[in-house]
Amino acid sequence: MNAKNFLLFTVLCLALQAFPFSAPGEDLVWPQWRGPTRDGIIAKGAPWPKKISKKMLKQTWRREISKGYPGPIVSEKLVFTVETKGKNEFVRAFDRSSGEQKWEAQWPGSMSVPFFAWKNGSWVRSTPAYDGKNLYVGGMRDFLVCLDASNGSQKWSVDLMKRYKAPLPAFGFVCSPLVEGDHIYVQAGAGFVKLKSETGESVWRTLDDKGGMYGSAFSSPTTAKLGGIEQLVVQTRTELTGVEPDNGKVLWKRPIKAFRGMNILTPVIFGQSVFTSSYGGKSLLFDLAKDANGFSIDQKWENKQEGYMSSPIVIDGFCYIHLRKQRMTCIDLSNGATKWISSESFGKYQSMVSNGKEILALDEDGTLYQIEANPEKLVIKDKRTISDSPTWAHLAIAGNQLFVRELEAIACYEW
Repeated sequence: MNAKNFLLFTVLCLALQAFPFSAPGEDLVWPQWRGPTRDGIIAKGAPWPKKISKKMLKQTWRREISKGYPGPIVSEKLVFTVETKGKNEFVRAFDRSSGEQKWEAQWPGSMSVPFFAWKNGSWVRSTPAYDGKNLYVGGMRDFLVCLDASNGSQKWSVDLMKRYKAPLPAFGFVCSPLVEGDHIYVQAGAGFVKLKSETGESVWRTLDDKGGMYGSAFSSPTTAKLGGIEQLVVQTRTELTGVEPDNGKVLWKRPIKAFRGMNILTPVIFGQSVFTSSYGGKSLLFDLAKDANGFSIDQKWENKQEGYMSSPIVIDGFCYIHLRKQRMTCIDLSNGATKWISSESFGKYQSMVSNGKEILALDEDGTLYQIEANPEKLVIKDKRTISDSPTWAHLAIAGNQLFVRELEAIACYEW
């Protein structure tokens, strides 16, 4: 290499270090609840900043919107939000770079939650799903809507209460839809349903709960290959289950104790095991196996710590979870041992995302934490107040952008 080429090569390397980028792919979008792999883990993407100070993590735009809890969904060029305004539900699409609104869609959809939940509002809750073409949005009154993500035009809608003769869910449509191939899976309509993504046509319905316990399911489904069988792992208000995607057959199930059926978090897959935790119950790990007689499910261990609304992050066999008592803990999944419990108290909810080495945790009180994935002790590398209003929605990361849904705003940060 001659001196001129060496100089050009050196300049290029320095430029790449100064402006890290990701190759096009799933790491540049946030298409669904808990991210590309539905577990809060980002395998690729731009290297995270060393700190989350205002100098290293800068707010590039912020737009005021109406109230809501759904997490932002991020496509290649747009970021989508869902909100409740008056008696209608709105979906808005903003340009990722500038924050300019590109389109909006709306439909009637308001309702009131029970009196004991009033303090948390009667706003839309379910985080949508994006499949590269369409956006699937759950409205409070068990109403599922398919929108063209490029312009917001409505392609179809389904009134799940009417279709399945189900009662109005007391807390609204809470479960976040899962899109797999040409189908959508969601807990709604007092059961677990599979619909065709292009038409909204029903394929099957299972786990019918007759609208019991106020007729709402909270937990969102995920997928796993257990016992050599691809399946849907679903946590109802009373049970942890495995469901056959093709026909809706229940492959296995296990009762999960929870106060008033508050099984809220998304179960996490660990090898051939499933982890879950509940309010009024415990943290549990179940081993799955299959033989000629079907599936067996055995409890490997239990831990008295109670998860609540926050779905956990699993890194290198250790589970990091925000607890009902507003502490954080780390559990060794191999044996259920508690590695540590924080002395510091956090808010009522945290949404967490990890790159495998660190965790970004957004507290409902507007605090963003940068936490080292350390099974020996809690190491908070940095923290910052990022919002003066509640931040109950799940944060989203795509490329070098962080999207935060405040109660009445959407904000974009870049590093």
